[in-house]
Amino acid sequence: MTAPVRFPRFFVTNPSPCPYLPGKSERKVFTELSGPHTDELNDALGRIGFRRSQNVAYRPSCLDCKACVSVRVVVDEFQPNSTQRKLLRRNQDIVVEACEPWATEEQFSLLQKYLSKRHPGGGMTEMDEMDYSDMIEQSPVKSYVIEYREPTVDGVKGRLVGACLTDQQGDGLSMIYSFFDADHPDRAGLGNFIIMDHILRARKAGLPFVYLGYWVNGSSRMEYKVRFQPLEQLGPDGWRRFNPKANLKKTI
Repeated sequence: MTAPVRFPRFFVTNPSPCPYLPGKSERKVFTELSGPHTDELNDALGRIGFRRSQNVAYRPSCLDCKACVSVRVVVDEFQPNSTQRKLLRRNQDIVVEACEPWATEEQFSLLQKYLSKRHPGGGMTEMDEMDYSDMIEQSPVKSYVIEYREPTVDGVKGRLVGACLTDQQGDGLSMIYSFFDADHPDRAGLGNFIIMDHILRARKAGLPFVYLGYWVNGSSRMEYKVRFQPLEQLGPDGWRRFNPKANLKKTI
């Protein structure tokens, strides 16, 4: 790391059941994000596969599994395919606004609806409004809540249909957590639209990457990430182009 920060202290969690692969356990290494150079530290850790959760940066450190791989979209080379172009046209009327990281009841209500549809029984379903506020507002780095709304009518803001907690790093946008109306009758594919919007926003800002978190080999819940090519994955030799077919082989 080249950031002018003291070397952080790292800790390791106890093993717990993996939320992605049945029969596996997960373990994480983490450190606190604090001090006057937190943005620089978060940038440096992000480049080596760490993710942020509130004031903590973490990455997998599992004993018997290497399925989780950090991935990022190469912004300048991304060209939407025909399906993605249709999705962009279909949602071109959506009003997008980058807001300060402040939790609202409207966001929390949408999150609850999203979790009950897409992740019933998951750990996040137990979140209350205070937990959600902590997730959004306890950010020691430059963060936004990017809101996606239906068109404004008669000066009244349209209904919230999607949101993403996003960090702006030195080399890209890091999508910390996104959620959306998964039951919307006229806007299928909102999750993919939110990712494409981040790619376009990063391109406009001159940022080379959009960080999508971890791709998990063997987890169908993560397959959507390979649709956004070209994609890079982080391996022992640094960031390399991600070939989905090559990664179909068993790695756990």
